[in-house]
Amino acid sequence: MSTTATELIKAYASGESSPVEATQDALDAIKAKDGELNAYCLVDAESALRQAKASETRWREGGPLSPLDGVPTSIKDMFLTEGWPTLRGSKCIDPNLPWDVDSPVTARLRESGAVLLGKTTTPELAWKAVTDSPLTGITRNPVDPSKTTGGSSGGSAAAVAAGMGVLSVGTDGGGSVRIPASFCGIVGFKPTHGRIPLFPASPFGPLSHAGPMTLSVADTALMLDILSRPDHRDPAALPPYQGIYLDASERDVTGLRVAFSPDLGYVNVDPEVAAIVAEAVAVLEKLGLNVTRSDPGFTDPLDAFEVLWSTGAAQWLETFPAGSDVLVDPGLLGMWRKGLTHSAADYLEATAIRAALGILMGEFHSRFDVLVTPTVPIPAFEAGHDIPPGSALTGWPQWTPFTYPFNMTQQPAISIPVGVTGAGLPVGLQIVGPRHADDVVLAVARTLESALA
Repeated sequence: MSTTATELIKAYASGESSPVEATQDALDAIKAKDGELNAYCLVDAESALRQAKASETRWREGGPLSPLDGVPTSIKDMFLTEGWPTLRGSKCIDPNLPWDVDSPVTARLRESGAVLLGKTTTPELAWKAVTDSPLTGITRNPVDPSKTTGGSSGGSAAAVAAGMGVLSVGTDGGGSVRIPASFCGIVGFKPTHGRIPLFPASPFGPLSHAGPMTLSVADTALMLDILSRPDHRDPAALPPYQGIYLDASERDVTGLRVAFSPDLGYVNVDPEVAAIVAEAVAVLEKLGLNVTRSDPGFTDPLDAFEVLWSTGAAQWLETFPAGSDVLVDPGLLGMWRKGLTHSAADYLEATAIRAALGILMGEFHSRFDVLVTPTVPIPAFEAGHDIPPGSALTGWPQWTPFTYPFNMTQQPAISIPVGVTGAGLPVGLQIVGPRHADDVVLAVARTLESALA
């Protein structure tokens, strides 16, 4: 595994390493690997080294801006970045716009002194759970480049997994941080909705979250401490957390009530994935957590999710220039057209289903502190396909049924790597907590991560 952010900052403090060295290492890795992996759509080496030199001076003088100061970091190309275009994987967005605004995520990272290397790939408008687009092509998995990274934050996952930067930040509207984290063998966290402020507001509305993508749970907590700082541009943002997530991730979790649902009561899970996740859950029980096999008790909310997702996509695409229909991803075009068929009543019905699901999960968490499931029921499949080749599936949400329900409920959910298949492909385990219990989710994840190390 590459050096983590928490290890890097200790090395910076002791003088064993420097931000310039770490940044050059990341740039060298990009040069060596990204021609094959295609994780970045923009790299600004000159700017990154300039930032790293400034950070090195701060560390030498004993005044780093934050614990992320000097850590090489990438940003998914869905977040506005001053001075860099945000094309969102689309040929329909003009790269020559002013690009003079930072999103809250970018602003917090700049303020923290993180070294921004560049921007990572996304499917067009982050619409699907694999990472390829008409603009940037196919992004490939560092574990096996013939396989998909998953998506939509696949560029970020590939960058972190391949050592092409230590940290990244992605978006998650239906699993888009957790799915590629699982497929690439890293940590991906979707915090409670509103914990990380967003601007501009996502057309996917209450489904959309931002989240850290890292090599360790400690790095995730460290990053969340920065990204969750307030920003007035998001009226749905939560009040600041009254604590430090990095410290909270070290809390004792002995005795916590864990519900283990291997299939949510309706999911077909690959036998290898199921066995690897079950072995990890057994470790949790040995660590003193009270594990009970229990399904939450809801049926698959796929139809309601797809109404919410397709109407959001259609609303966004209706703002695109005339003639865009011949330029967009064909699958996105299909979703655009599907979204236009839904009425306001359809949307309100889907919203009511989302609310009922949230109430059900609220009651479930009165009995259990966390829910544990596989992150994805299958390992990574062949790159360049929206669904596993040869399957009878018709759309990407059908192969990721463990993730999108918790976008609908807005709960914190993390994926951590817990093993590999016989073919060497990573498997992720998902830990879900009640809304606002981000600290509990991080603590359980860090405890299990440590035990499996």
